[in-house]
Parts: sequence; structure tokens; C-alpha cells
Amino acid sequence: MSLVMIRKSSYRYETLKPLVFAMLDRFGGQNLSARSRVLIKPNLMTYAAPEQALLTHPLVIKAVAQYVLERGARPLIADSPALGSFGRILQESGISEALAPLNVECRPFQESLKIDIGPPFGFIDIAREAIESDFVINLPKLKTHRQMILTLGVKNLFGCIVGYRKPEWHMRTGVNHPLFARLLVQIYQRISPAVTILDGILALEGEGPGKRGVPKEIGLLIGSDNALAIDRTVCRILELEPEAIPVLKTAGERGLLEEPLSLDGRLEPVRSFALPRAVPSLLYGPRILQRFLRLYFLPRPVAELDRCRHCGACWDICPAKAINGGVRPLKFNYDQCIRCFCCVEVCPHGALHTVDPMPARLVRMLLARR
Repeated sequence: MSLVMIRKSSYRYETLKPLVFAMLDRFGGQNLSARSRVLIKPNLMTYAAPEQALLTHPLVIKAVAQYVLERGARPLIADSPALGSFGRILQESGISEALAPLNVECRPFQESLKIDIGPPFGFIDIAREAIESDFVINLPKLKTHRQMILTLGVKNLFGCIVGYRKPEWHMRTGVNHPLFARLLVQIYQRISPAVTILDGILALEGEGPGKRGVPKEIGLLIGSDNALAIDRTVCRILELEPEAIPVLKTAGERGLLEEPLSLDGRLEPVRSFALPRAVPSLLYGPRILQRFLRLYFLPRPVAELDRCRHCGACWDICPAKAINGGVRPLKFNYDQCIRCFCCVEVCPHGALHTVDPMPARLVRMLLARR
């Protein structure tokens, strides 16, 4: 039986710290010693202020780091951001200030190891620190995600794929969302974090996980030694079926959700959490039909001219090289675009969003009138 602790909290450190310490005590933190190498893996996707709700809050990270230090262990706080220098992310997020009193190493992942995560992927590159640490503490943020609907405990470990290997995997899985979800599940299984603590105090709804999303106060801290159990619990809180979340659907098909949940704490439903519309995965039919559906019925990224600064973040990250940054306004090759929406996710100005092509809007209008 998977135990999940649910606690109401704010970012007031005097309230937050004892809750984090209790969760870490409950899930094996007391076994840490001076020889323990501990990886703390927050969500540090890009530079953003705490009130934007894009990143794991600095005080959650501080509380975990303080716990590890008090047990004499050696903590490393690391991630592989999608955009921006690691130093700038630490400064703008408030993490540098929060960690200033502590003697803790904080840096991006630097090296990878070839690790076999099983078929169909085989050996893939995963951050050395995620594999060689004695104890991994996973600190995801409760956010929406255009492809995966929600990015929670399992999805957060995709950050252990270093640098531009992440968009490479988007390209390799393409519009096959179940395949991408399976990749995420198998990475989670291989890293197998000892503890996952989800920052759901200030969450991100709408068109997340980037700056198009909207912060929403939920007031929850959720901990477990099983990230899939946390993801399932969030579905209950948001009144979603697990099958609606690609990661959980894939995990269920692989027999990973059969263990019952034991909830320690009060589960109160949140009924007004705005989710992105699911983007269908095009796997069936002849290639020409898939191309037609992709061009005329799948959402596509567009740029708002008054917000776009032509900074280059979107075309640098695009795994399909479907964005022409040599012209103004940006030009998208929708035939080439794989609808991963990495460009929307990383845009530092919130200038990119998704729209439905006209045929898709017409079909939706006709269906709504029936």
C-alpha cells in the first residue's frame, strides 16, 4: 500500500519547515548519514519569480536542504533548465537568497551516463548525479502541461535528461504522446526517487507549464515515497480519472497502479482548476491522412506580435526546427511541427500560445450545436 501525506500549508517558513521535515522522516530521511550523497531535484525550468508558480518554491527547497544538512549528509541541488543560465534562475527565483545561510552545492547537471531503461528505448543518457546518488529527493511543482495535461512527480524527473537531449526525445517520440508518456514512466522507474514532495501551495493552471499559465492557490504540500501515488492523489483532488493523464494511463497499462493508496490527511476536491485541452496523438491511418489531420485539426503554436521580442528561445529549443527566426514575424512550418509545444513552454515573454486551425474550430462549433 502506497502512503501519501497531504498537508495544508503556506510559504511561511515556520509552517512549511516542520511539514517538510515530517514527510522526510516518514519516508526514510532518518536513514541518512554523513556518507549519504543526496540529490535534491526541484523544477527549475526557466527563470521566474516565485509568484509566477513555474518553479518549485525556494522555501520548499530550503527546508529540504536544511533537513539533509542537519542529518550530516551531502546535498546537491541540481536540474537541467530548458531556458536561461542556472545562475540567473537561482537569482530571479529567490533560491539564491533562500539558500544563502546554508552550505549547499547548487548547480546544473553536467554529465550523463548511458542507462538501460528497457524497451523500446534501451540505453539513454541520464544525469550521472541522478544515478549515482544514494538518496534522491524529487521536488515537483503542481502545473498543467500542454502535452501531458499535468506535470507532477513522474514528469519532473525528465529534467534529469541533460540539456538539448530533452528536445531530441521530443523529436524521437513526435506526436506519439503515449510513447513519450512511457519514456517518462521508465525514466522514473530507473531513477526511483526515495521521496517525492509536491509543491502544490501555489499551483499553475491553464496553458502551462510556462509563462502562459495562471497561478492558482491550492495550499497543499503532498509527500510520498511513490511519485505515481502522488500523481494519482492529485487526480483525485482535481476530480480527474487517471486515464485522462497520459503518464498514469501508461503506468496503469504496465500494471504500476494496482497498489491501493493510503491517504494521511484530508483530501478536499478542487473543482475549478483549469486544464489545457488534450492534444490527440496521431498514430493511425495512412501517413497522408495523419499529415492532413495534423495540419488542419491539431492545435498549432502562434506568436503574439506585441509580446514577441524575437529573442530566439523558441527556435533554439524547437526539436523539429520548424520555426524560422530569420524573419519578422516568426514563421512556423506547421507541416514540420510535431506539436510538442516546447516553444510555448520556454518563451520567456509568454508570447507564444496555441490556437486551433479553422477546420477544427468549425467542427467543434457544429458538435456544440448538436
